[in-house]
Amino acid sequence: MGDFQQFEQDFYQSGYYIDDQGQAAYGYDVPAQDDDPYVDYGAPVPGVFTPSVGLGPPDPPYTGQVFQPAKHPETPTYTATETFEDEPPLLEELGINFDHIWQKTLTVLNPFKPADGSIMHETDLTGPILFCVALGATLLMAGKVHFGYVYGISAMGCLGMYTLLNLMSLVAVSYGCVASVLGYCLLPMVGLSTLAIFFSLQGVLGTLSALLVIGWCSLSASKIFISTLAMEGQQLLVAYPCALLYGVFALLTVF
Repeated sequence: MGDFQQFEQDFYQSGYYIDDQGQAAYGYDVPAQDDDPYVDYGAPVPGVFTPSVGLGPPDPPYTGQVFQPAKHPETPTYTATETFEDEPPLLEELGINFDHIWQKTLTVLNPFKPADGSIMHETDLTGPILFCVALGATLLMAGKVHFGYVYGISAMGCLGMYTLLNLMSLVAVSYGCVASVLGYCLLPMVGLSTLAIFFSLQGVLGTLSALLVIGWCSLSASKIFISTLAMEGQQLLVAYPCALLYGVFALLTVF
C-alpha cells in the first residue's frame, strides 16, 4: 500500500504554482506601455487581415447613378422607317425566281419558240433538281430504283457538255449554266417515265415515243445553247451530243 500511495502522489503532482502567475506566457510578447517611443501604433497587427493593405485605393461611395457606356459613332441606328415589309422575300434571297422557272419551262415545252438568252444564261438549279427528283420518283413508281443512275449520268453529262461547249464556242460558259439548261430540258423525259408507270414501253410504240422525246429534249437544249452562246449555224453539232445524253435516260426509262 505504501508504494501505491507514493505512485498516486506522483501522478497527481503538478508543476503549476500560484507564485508563477506573474511570469510571462510562453510565445506571447508583453504589451508595450503607452509611453514607449519605439512602438508604431499605426502598423498592422500581425495575423489580422486588413482590407486596405495592398489592394489599392478604396472604392468610391455609391451615389445611385447607373453606368451608361458611350455609343460608338459607327454603330448603325434603327429607325422607324426600317420595317419587315421593306426586306426582300426569302425565295428571292435564296435565288429562286418562279417567274424565270416558268419561262424556262415554257421554252422547253415549245422547242420552236425562240429562247431568251438573258434568262437562260442564269445559273438556276431549282428546276433541274425538281425534274431530276421527279424522274427518279416516276421510275421508282414503275418499279425501277434508279436515283443513283439519274444523278450520276446527269453529273457526267453536264461535265462532258461543259467541256465540249467551251471548245466549240468563243463565249465562255459556266458549269452551272450547262447544268441548268440540260436539267430543264429533262422535262419531256419525265413525261415519258410517267407513261411507263401505266404502259409498257418495250414495243414499237414505246420505241417511237422514246425517239420522239429524245429529239424533243435535244432540240430544246441545242436551241437554248446556240442562243445563249451565239453559235448560229451550229445547232445540229450541239444537238448530237445532247441526243446521246438523253438517249441514256430513255434507255433507263424503257428498259
